[in-house]
Amino acid sequence: MPDGHIRSLLRHPVSLVGLGLSLLSLLAIVFLLVIEAILGRGNPYIGIFVYMIYPALLLMGILLIPLGAFLERRRRARGEGLPPYPRIDLNERRTRGVLLLVVFSSVVFLGLVSTVSYQAYHFTESVTFCGALCHSVMEPEYKAYQASPHARVTCAECHVGPGAGWYVRSKLAGAYQIYSVLFKKYPRPIPTPVESLRPAQETCEQCHWPEKFFGAQLKVVTRFGHDEKNSVRQVSSLIRTGGGSPTTGITAGIHWHMNIANEVWYGATDPKRQKIPWVRMKDSQGRVSEYFDRSVSMTPEQIKKLEIRRMDCMDCHNRPSHIFRDPDGAVDLALLTGLIDRTLPYIKREAVRALSQTYQTKEKAREGIATALDSFYVTHYPKLYPTKREAIKKAISEVQKIYQTNIFPEMKVDWRTHPDNIGHTLYPGCFRCHEGNHVSRDGKVIRKDCQLCHTIIAQETTVLRPTEVAAAERFAHPWPLRGKHATLSCNQCHWRGRGLVGDCSTCHLRPADAPMAFSCDQCHLKEQSVKPLKSCLSCHPNRGELHLRPAHAAADCTACHMPHQWTAAKRENCLGCHQDKKDHNPQGICRDCHQFRQQAKTS
Repeated sequence: MPDGHIRSLLRHPVSLVGLGLSLLSLLAIVFLLVIEAILGRGNPYIGIFVYMIYPALLLMGILLIPLGAFLERRRRARGEGLPPYPRIDLNERRTRGVLLLVVFSSVVFLGLVSTVSYQAYHFTESVTFCGALCHSVMEPEYKAYQASPHARVTCAECHVGPGAGWYVRSKLAGAYQIYSVLFKKYPRPIPTPVESLRPAQETCEQCHWPEKFFGAQLKVVTRFGHDEKNSVRQVSSLIRTGGGSPTTGITAGIHWHMNIANEVWYGATDPKRQKIPWVRMKDSQGRVSEYFDRSVSMTPEQIKKLEIRRMDCMDCHNRPSHIFRDPDGAVDLALLTGLIDRTLPYIKREAVRALSQTYQTKEKAREGIATALDSFYVTHYPKLYPTKREAIKKAISEVQKIYQTNIFPEMKVDWRTHPDNIGHTLYPGCFRCHEGNHVSRDGKVIRKDCQLCHTIIAQETTVLRPTEVAAAERFAHPWPLRGKHATLSCNQCHWRGRGLVGDCSTCHLRPADAPMAFSCDQCHLKEQSVKPLKSCLSCHPNRGELHLRPAHAAADCTACHMPHQWTAAKRENCLGCHQDKKDHNPQGICRDCHQFRQQAKTS
C-alpha cells in the first residue's frame, strides 16, 4: 500500500481525536512536571494529573489512532474492493522504515508508560495522596497524624503493608472511597475501627519487636488546676510495660497480652469494641479459661453471635497515629512546654472553656477563642493586660492551634468521637475487661488492680521542665565510694561488666614483684581522716621514730617511697619538692649522699 494511502487512513475522526488527545496529554504532563520542579515540592493535585489522569488520557489517545485507521480502511474496503488487511512487504524501503518507526515508538511508549506507572504506584502510596488529596474528608486524620509519634511512617506502611496482594486489595477498596468523595456519600465522621486493616503482626511488628522485654518505664503526668495560679500537680509512676518471650523466661507486665505465648480472645457487642462481655484466655501451658461479665446476662447462643477477635496491638493502641487530645490535656501540655505562659491568671480555666465551646466552622472558632481570651483579661485584669499583652497574644495563638489540630466541626470530629483505649481516663480502655466483673466458671476474676499496670512513686506540687522528673534520692552504691573513687564516672569501673565486687583487685592488679602479702585495704584505708603516713605506721611502727624526726615528717610515705615497693624513690621524686637542688650532683642519686638506706638499717 502506498505511504500516502497509509497516511490517509489516519484522517478518520477517531484517529484525529486520538492524535489530538495524545499530544495535549503529553504536553500537559511535561508542563506540570516543569511546574512541580519550579515549586520544589510535591503537590497532590499536580501529582494526580501527572501520574494518573493525563497518562490515562495519553494511553487512550494512542489506542484511538490505530482504531480510527482500522475503521477507515474497513469503510474503504467495502466501497473500493481493498483487501481487508494491508500488505506488509519488507522488501520495500518505505515499509521497512514505517515498521522501524512503529517499533521504536512502541519501545519509547512502553518505557514511558512503565515509568509513569511506577511513579503512579509510589504516588498512591504517599502520605500526600492519602492525607492531602481528599482535603476535607481526611483532614482530621491527616492533622492528627502530623502531630503523632508516627509522623515519619507513611500511611501505607500501616494501612496496607508490604506485598502486592494487600496493595491490590487496598486499591479496590479505594475505588468506592473515590466514588464516596466525588458524590459526597462519605459519613461524618469517618467510622472506626477500620474493618479492612491488615493484622498488626504484619504491620506494627515489622518495626516493634514483640519479644523484647521493656520492664517498667517512668511516666510523669503533669496537670494544672483551674484556679488563679494554675496550680500544678505532677504524678510520677512506673508503667509495667513488661513483655518478653518464654525463651528468655520473662513474660510479665502489660505486654503479657501479646500474641507470643498467650492467646486472648474476646467478643464485643458494639462496633467500636467498647463493651466486652466474654473473654477467653489460653496461657503458655495450654490451659484455657473463659470469663463472663456478670453484669450482663447472655445466653451461650448470644455469645456465639458476637464478633470474636483475637487480641493484638491494635486493641489497646487503637489510635497510635491519629490522636485527638481533649482540651484539658492539650492545654496542660502547652503549659508544661512553655507554649502558654502559666503565670497568666486563670489561663488554664479560660483556655479550656474557650476550646469547649461549640463552633460551626474553624474560622468562627478562631474568632471566638481570640475574643473570649482577650476580653477576659481586658475585663478582669485591666492593670495586668498592658504588661502581659504579648503573652496573652501568644496564648491565644496556641489555643487556636490546639483547636485546629484536635477539633474539626465540618467532619464532626473531636476528642469524644473515637475511643482511645490506652489507659482509662476518658474511655474505659483497660477497664473494658479489668473492671472486676469478668468471672470464670471456677470463680477466678480478671482483677481491677492498679498495681497490675503501674506503681505511683511520687506526687509533686512543683512543676519541672518537660525533660526532667521529680528529684529522687541519691543513688546508694553497694559499697561506699570515697576519695578518688567518688569522682570517677561509672563507666571507668564498669567497662569490665556490671558484676563488679568491692575488691581492689577487680580493677587494680597487684604488681608481680610487690612484697606485700596482705590485702589492699590495709594500706588504702577507707576512712578519709587517716593520713597515709599513719596508715604505713600501722604496719611499720619501727619506722616512726626515724621518719618523724626529719623535715619529711609532713610528707606522705609515697612522696619518697615508690608505691607497692620497699625501695626509696628515684632522684626525680626528690626534685618534685627540691627544685632548687636540680643542678646539685646531676649524675648522682640523692640517697647515696643522704644515707637513707643506712638510716633505715640503724633504726
